[in-house]
This record gives sequence, C-alpha cells and structure tokens, in this order.
Amino acid sequence: MQSAGGALYLQASAPIEPTRLQLQDAISGALVLVDVTAEHAMADAAPLEPIRIIDGEAARALTDRQLHAGADVQVSDDPAAIPTPVSVVLTRYAAQSFYAPLRTLEPASGLVRVATPRNLPLDTVLPTLAVRLKAMAAWRLADHWVTALRITNAEPQWISLDPRALQGDFLAATFQHADLGPAGDSTDTTMLYLITRGHGLAEALLPSIGSIDASSNLPPASINDGGPREE
Repeated sequence: MQSAGGALYLQASAPIEPTRLQLQDAISGALVLVDVTAEHAMADAAPLEPIRIIDGEAARALTDRQLHAGADVQVSDDPAAIPTPVSVVLTRYAAQSFYAPLRTLEPASGLVRVATPRNLPLDTVLPTLAVRLKAMAAWRLADHWVTALRITNAEPQWISLDPRALQGDFLAATFQHADLGPAGDSTDTTMLYLITRGHGLAEALLPSIGSIDASSNLPPASINDGGPREE
C-alpha cells in the first residue's frame, strides 16, 4: 500500500479475504470506510483500472447535471470546483462551535440550530467502551442533521476511539480526537459529531437494553400433560 499525490495504490500479492480499510481525508478529516478483497486473476481478466471515490453529495450533483444537460460533463480536478458535501459543512461548523473562537465561525446558508433532547439513551452509541456521553448541541442543513456529543473516559487508562464501534443509523461520524486520556486527566474528554439524514439523532439510536430482565418476574408456564382439554 502506497499513497502519493492524493492517490492510494493497493496491490495484493496473495488472495485477501474481505477486509475493511479506514481512510481519512487529510483536508476535511472525514473518514471513509472501504471494503477490499483480492483473488487470483483469471487468464482472460481485464487489466486493472483506477477507481475514484466521490462523496455521495458530489456524485448526486454530477448525475443531476448530466441528466439535465443530456451530454457528457467533465469533472474538474480543482477541489474548489466540487461543492462541499453537506456532511462536511455540518461537521466543520459543529467542530468550530466548540473549538474555535466565535469570530472565526464560518457561516453556512440555511444552517439552523435545533433542539437537543436531554434524555436520549446514549449508552447504546459506544456500548463496548466505558465512556459517558452527553448531547451538547445539534444543527440542521437541508435534510441532514449533526449532533455533537461530549465523550468522557471513565477508565484509568488511555482508550482509542474507533468509528467502527459506533452503533446506530449514522451517515457519518467524526471524533475530534482519536483517543481519550485516563479519567481525571485533561485529555479524558473530546467531542463526537454524528451525521444523520432524514431525521435527528433520536431516531438513529438503537433500542436501549435495560439492566433488569422484566421477564424473570413472569409466573412459570403451566405444563400441559398432553391430554384432552376440558372446555
């Protein structure tokens, strides 16, 4: 695996089972998960071709222009010519709201702040980590929402934050920092920005599992001896 000039080069020397790679945009910080696999090439297999990953928003915009124009559209290599994805705009705005001076906050047309429920079952977001989560703020732009969660480490050691451990119906997720320091340290807290589409965070969470199994209080089921029942 090599990276040069914004391109990532992968070449397999042996078959590879389906594996998920975690890539990160050096400019926006957005995470991209790519599933790769490799197998022995067939004798008549076509030569390898480069693959370009385009954000969903940019891809839809390109498709719409092609349909309306009815002709081929040339994709510019200039990053400024590609519209910024809504998820990136929301994540950047949320991060600046917490970590940048207010005077440097970049305005975004159509972006509005929305109410943040305080009683969300956030223990289902990162169920495998001993962390405390609290919803701090949320914003909406078009049909996308971003919710900023504060994460605090409850363990006495460093822990790594992996987006693959997140549970829920999220379009994108970005951690402000990649790890958390021990509980009580100045590095034990960071922010998590969750992007949802078509609904807010409440509808994206998995059902909460209670610590008490209420079914244990049910009376034991009666045993049927298999004989005829009397009506």
